[in-house]
Amino acid sequence: MTDSRLPHPLLPLQFLCFLYVTSGRCYSGFLTRAMKCVFVTVGTTSFDDLIACVSAHNSRHIIKSLGYNRLVLQIGRGKVVPEPFSTASFTLDVYRYKDSLEEDLEKADLVISHAGAGSCLETLEKGKPLVVVVNEKLMNNHQLELAKQLYKDGHLFYCTCSTLPGLLQSMDLSTLKCFPPGQPEKFSAFLDKVVGLQK
Repeated sequence: MTDSRLPHPLLPLQFLCFLYVTSGRCYSGFLTRAMKCVFVTVGTTSFDDLIACVSAHNSRHIIKSLGYNRLVLQIGRGKVVPEPFSTASFTLDVYRYKDSLEEDLEKADLVISHAGAGSCLETLEKGKPLVVVVNEKLMNNHQLELAKQLYKDGHLFYCTCSTLPGLLQSMDLSTLKCFPPGQPEKFSAFLDKVVGLQK
């Protein structure tokens, strides 16, 4: 016997979603898909290549195909400023700075970040899946070494702007290991080791 309170199984999906929401019944699968968000951050600097890459039509198509329907870009002082928009199936939000990124990190289902140590630590401590994009135009920096080591330890994925679309399609977020929270001193010691201040 079927439950007469449930909508007919042959009704269109959009109508089923409407019925569940308007009748006050919450099914986590619907809500999760409705709120899946990718948050992109460049910190206090600029990373125009990353913003241009992730906001390109092809990248948005990939992000949407993975089940995300909201993309939030924190662009810092960059010169590339994508036009925000919102449709029935996808939303793009853009801003330069906020006093704190905590709220956006909390809401994010996936974080794509520049390789700044502070951004990496804040994201990992919140237990969020992280893709670090290394800026190939920055020379004599240790961002690549940091990303490589955290990838080796299983905490994140890393790439460059040119390989980001492919990584998004191939990565398996379930393989990532949680970063031990509340241990900034260990992260600091790790950074010292990466940049050669410790043997």
